Amino acid sequence: MTLSPAAPRTSSGRPGPVPARKPRRGLLAVVVLVLTVLASGLLLALGPSSAQTSDSTGTALPDGAQSAEVAERLAELPSGDAAPALVVFSRDDAAPLTPQERATVDERAAALASVGLPGPPAEPVLSPAGDVATVAVLLSTELSDEENSETVTRLREVASADLPEGLVAQVTGGPAFRADIGAVFEGADVRLLLATVGVVAVLLLLTYRSPLLWLVPLVVVGLGDRVAVVLVGALAGAVGFDVDASAAGIISVLVFGAGTNYALLLVARYRDELRQVEDRHAAMERALRTTTPAILASGGTVALSLLTLLAADLTSNRGLGFGGAVGIVTAMVFGLVVLPAALVLPGRWLFWPFVPRVGDPTTAERAGLWSRLGVLVARRPAPVAAGSLLLLGVLSLGLLGSSTGLALADSFRETPEAVAGQRTLERVLPGGAGQPLTVVSAPRSAQAVAEAAREVDGVVEVRPGAGDARTAVTEVVLSASPGTEGSNAAVEALRDRLAQVPDADALVGGQTAEELDVARATARDTRVVVPLVLVLVLLVLAALLRALLAPVLLVLSTVVSYFAALGAAWLIFDVGFGFPALDQGVPLLSFLFLVALGVDYSVFLIARTREDVLNGFPTREAVVRALAATGGVITSAGIVLAAVFAVLGVLPIIVLTQIGVIVGLGVLLDTLVVRTVLVPSLAMVLGPRYWWPNRLERTDDRLEQADDRLEPAVR
Repeated sequence: MTLSPAAPRTSSGRPGPVPARKPRRGLLAVVVLVLTVLASGLLLALGPSSAQTSDSTGTALPDGAQSAEVAERLAELPSGDAAPALVVFSRDDAAPLTPQERATVDERAAALASVGLPGPPAEPVLSPAGDVATVAVLLSTELSDEENSETVTRLREVASADLPEGLVAQVTGGPAFRADIGAVFEGADVRLLLATVGVVAVLLLLTYRSPLLWLVPLVVVGLGDRVAVVLVGALAGAVGFDVDASAAGIISVLVFGAGTNYALLLVARYRDELRQVEDRHAAMERALRTTTPAILASGGTVALSLLTLLAADLTSNRGLGFGGAVGIVTAMVFGLVVLPAALVLPGRWLFWPFVPRVGDPTTAERAGLWSRLGVLVARRPAPVAAGSLLLLGVLSLGLLGSSTGLALADSFRETPEAVAGQRTLERVLPGGAGQPLTVVSAPRSAQAVAEAAREVDGVVEVRPGAGDARTAVTEVVLSASPGTEGSNAAVEALRDRLAQVPDADALVGGQTAEELDVARATARDTRVVVPLVLVLVLLVLAALLRALLAPVLLVLSTVVSYFAALGAAWLIFDVGFGFPALDQGVPLLSFLFLVALGVDYSVFLIARTREDVLNGFPTREAVVRALAATGGVITSAGIVLAAVFAVLGVLPIIVLTQIGVIVGLGVLLDTLVVRTVLVPSLAMVLGPRYWWPNRLERTDDRLEQADDRLEPAVR
């Protein structure tokens, strides 16, 4: 579709009539749609079925961390391919085990050994009070996620089969946690996709109130999501990025959310242009000409922000950043190429029963809710700006009682068996007994390492492990549970103390140490990624608006709304859900999504404002017109995006629930407060200075004429 010359504008700024032209046959639209279907079908048939490229679910260890080095050295040992699953037997009333129940546990130990690696059955270990018995079963660490889950399931079936009444068996330990995490994400992509499609379909139907129109963007965005899944799965694997199950789910949410937003913006502008020109192809060309810069700026901002995660230490963050950027670019291509062809081919009847006719007033010219709101803001913009900032500041106060750092055992909304078993162990054993630290060192220094470890506060037991002639292994049990402040302090103290042992080359690893290393890497990623995101967003906005002051204010307003969303969300988590803390990675990912996605709505508003300023309106009136023109579509887009992120809550993982709630709240605040009230009021207070150092308003005559038009409404 070639761009047609712009139509002449009347004194009101509305485009005048377009000269008559020969109707087009829509051949280009047909070609675009046919090629899209063929190319998409080929990709879906030949490409991978999922964006996931990594079988391990969760945050991968950062490169160079001690726990990562320990894992590598353990893998070289003859016993490095085995990990213990702990079968915990106890009574449901917490009473001591009876002699008959102890005999049952002894008999069950032999049956359990047949499920694990070959070897003699492990002797059950009875707690000092006699109320808990533990049987260790070695399982291979080289099993795939599916094989590990099947083995743990078999272990649980054998442990629980025909137990006496009151006796309970629970399987915990590393392999059990791995299986339970995998079970959470089993079929997660299908559940997320169905929930997302359902939410988007309902909201589009309510937005358009048309039995047909809502299907077009839904089908286009849905096809774009499937293509993005194939592209991420193929490209990420080719360039060496790990995309786990949680990242794959977030990528689909991003594609659906952003793609629907682009569709809402384009459809709204296309409908307005149909009210001004008869030729639907010309209307689409003009709609594309005006919306493409905003969509490119919006999508470019999100994609570049996601790519800043390539500077992260955590491999899971890098995979999410790469995959998310590919998904956003795919959503932009489908929104700017495929969707216009799908909309223009059917004609005006697609909007039935609210078919736009030439001569109908455009959205900016209608005296609707958003127009009246713009006039109200124009009456007293300074107090309105102060009031909105005060509201956001009050919501931010919720952060005062927040805490960050969620232990693995607290990461599930519904308690899985691995967590329940660990808590049973903690009743009778030290908190770290279920997941002891693993220390590797030089064999000649093993005794000195063990003695030094016993001197560290928080260490309750030190025992030798299975090493070889090159590597000594020492297991260290802590009094504190993994992922707590006590265990983190003990790990740091142990590392400091062992570093003083001469020629020991001692390194501290294990699940507890891994959680600490992940937390440190997340803090480092936050310090690196946040400034990069802010700079990139600022540069994109400056390029779009050709100004400096307006982009700075837009970024600052979005950052303020982020802290407000975080504060409000913590109150919900604390009071409503009872979550003990925010997951370590939630603030970074929430910031990334909110700043990148939340600034979109202000971009759509200010880009339309700038367009009207260039067409002869001063900033004050242009803001009112832009708010009237974009208010409905941006509000719809914000509600859709917030609802799409809320879909992450269908999975019983607290980290995804927290991200969904924070981003959803932040998007609503950006939509209903920042874009609706704060940004317009700041632009009105500053007037022509808002575009500094550019001067878009060049004559005082235009300003006086616009004030004459706006003043009666303001009064």
